[in-house]
Amino acid sequence: MNINFRTCGLYISIAATTLLFSCKDEGTSLVKVEKINVTYTESTEDFPNPERGFYRYSETNSSDYTVLDAEELKSYRTLQSIPTATYTVYSTLVFRYYILDNVTTTAISESFLSNIKKDMVAARTAGVKLIPRFVYTATAHAGTCPEGFICPPYGDAAKSIVLNHISQLKTILTDNADVIACVQLGFMGTWGENYYSDFFGDASMNGNQNSTLTDQNWRDRIEVLKAMLAAVPTDRMVQVRYPQFKQRYLFGVNSLLSSAPLAELAAFNLTDNARIGYHNDCFLASTTDFGTFDDYGNSSSPRTSDGTVLNALRDYMKADSKFVVVGGETCSDDYNLNDCEPSGKAQQEFADMHFSYLNAHYNTAVNNDWQTGGCMDNIKRNLGYRFVLQSAVIPDNVVKGTYLNITLNIKNAGYASPYNKRTAKLILRNTTSGEIKSFDLAADVRKWYS
Repeated sequence: MNINFRTCGLYISIAATTLLFSCKDEGTSLVKVEKINVTYTESTEDFPNPERGFYRYSETNSSDYTVLDAEELKSYRTLQSIPTATYTVYSTLVFRYYILDNVTTTAISESFLSNIKKDMVAARTAGVKLIPRFVYTATAHAGTCPEGFICPPYGDAAKSIVLNHISQLKTILTDNADVIACVQLGFMGTWGENYYSDFFGDASMNGNQNSTLTDQNWRDRIEVLKAMLAAVPTDRMVQVRYPQFKQRYLFGVNSLLSSAPLAELAAFNLTDNARIGYHNDCFLASTTDFGTFDDYGNSSSPRTSDGTVLNALRDYMKADSKFVVVGGETCSDDYNLNDCEPSGKAQQEFADMHFSYLNAHYNTAVNNDWQTGGCMDNIKRNLGYRFVLQSAVIPDNVVKGTYLNITLNIKNAGYASPYNKRTAKLILRNTTSGEIKSFDLAADVRKWYS
């Protein structure tokens, strides 16, 4: 980089995407420019960087709304204990369930929309980002159906209602993009996970046709995702629950499991392909992460779950996730591979699938094992991006009118790169007067890959 300015005596530090230089103005008499080689020791500190890490969970109902409290949200940025957990976390992300429990056949009320706006104000005041998911039910009703612990009717809404609600939410999502990290698709099925659904195909053992989704099921789901992508600002991503859903959205209901993942040349360009990410809400819960890596079939092919399907969808998500937002939660402690290495592969899976965030509250039986197993500190530090300044070559003395040439060697030690656009800045501070000079850099930190 070449920058023309008047300064001398440079020192360097780095925090997130800001490069800070301290300097002292001693006039223009210096003519000789010396270079200094500096090496840095990586910190092991955990700190609350934006849009990454363990998120705090919250929920509210349209029938009984509780507005987010700015002071409580602000406290999440300090080190806090989690109920039933043996670990503590910093959090800059807040997951927010909006449960539309009393509007499954009607429009969203103006009071509910007004309360969402208040949530956004609270997040902005507190300096945190929200991950919203709009759903109609987050409750499992037990019964005599094949799955037993959850039986139909599940309680979600028809497609026409869903599309109308998305239209109502568009203005709020657009106006408050600055406090939204990403949006999870939601709406369809219990918990908004597109699985147990009354209207969009039941992919569970309770469903017909061997739990296979029909072509119409896929078309309906695609229509909802398309509406959500249109409602969310183009500089924010929408997460889906299953990698095959993204394939079917992009390549049609007959798309192959070998469909091409997102390539770097097409990444971060605001197209639908570049804006669809993932939330895996059963991270390392089973071989297939409880259906995350299943082929749900269509009208001409049955649902399939085997090694070939698993490998194809894992390879797709592994490659695709390098360029989109990935997060989620753990959900079962019965699968030993979700432990720390070497007995498990938790850290490797986070890295392979480029995880930026995880639920701090669920499932603490799984997460507590990481504390006991000794890898929790690494996971807390490495979720998302973690930029490490390793070394630098900087000038010691600079004369006004000459070029400043700086070499910075930076490593991203995290599991992922940033998923939202952020400007990297070179900041120069005069140590005598305190004057600040700021220069925007051309580098795209989303491409500072792990």
